Amino acid sequence: MTTDSRAPALVVFDLGGTTVRDNGDVPAAFVHALAAAGLQVDASEIDAWRGASKREVIRRMVAQQRASLSSEAQDALASSVYGKFRVALAARLRQATDLSIPGVARAFERLKAAGIGVALNSGFDRDILDLILGIVAWPEGLLDAIVCGDDVATGRPTPLMIFRSMALTGVTDAHRVAVVGDTRLDLEAGLNAGAGYRIGVLGGAHDRATLEGGPYTHILPTAASVPDLWNSGGHAP
Repeated sequence: MTTDSRAPALVVFDLGGTTVRDNGDVPAAFVHALAAAGLQVDASEIDAWRGASKREVIRRMVAQQRASLSSEAQDALASSVYGKFRVALAARLRQATDLSIPGVARAFERLKAAGIGVALNSGFDRDILDLILGIVAWPEGLLDAIVCGDDVATGRPTPLMIFRSMALTGVTDAHRVAVVGDTRLDLEAGLNAGAGYRIGVLGGAHDRATLEGGPYTHILPTAASVPDLWNSGGHAP
């Protein structure tokens, strides 16, 4: 891959729906855990929260629906619900095969070969993230940084996971960062970080219309197409 002068120093990829398949496991695990605690949720709420920290979403729901509880009781309930969510999601993921989106590993390799850093961001906690990475079994050495929801104080749309990825890879200029994700929150986090590229990809949580309602610079059919943006002679879709 021959790059041009527009190429970033670092590309930060989202995980679920961007680099691994979105098979509906996350919303199904959410519904299971929330229902077990007597909490209500509808499909539109889940869709709006895609890309956010899973732990933060549950805390927010508990605070909204159990406002009469003390803060300590809310924290305890949120922790219990999150624990049920983790167990349900892990059980579903262990049954999964071929989670990696086709061409993503090759895209990582192409970026690395061009001297571009590759980072992975996820709203999952470290245990679930490690479980997913074990299933996809990408070749070692493709990722320069892996940042999850446990590593920062708040998740998307704050830019903290992006900033953490930059710190781990030694990139100091956010304008030389590309953020890639399948949700509007991914794009908003990129804008809040000052990222020069905010790339939405299709086939995940949000459709083209939703992504185009966010602060995008490009919309691509898949994350596998990302290196083509800076490939000599290539054209951005």
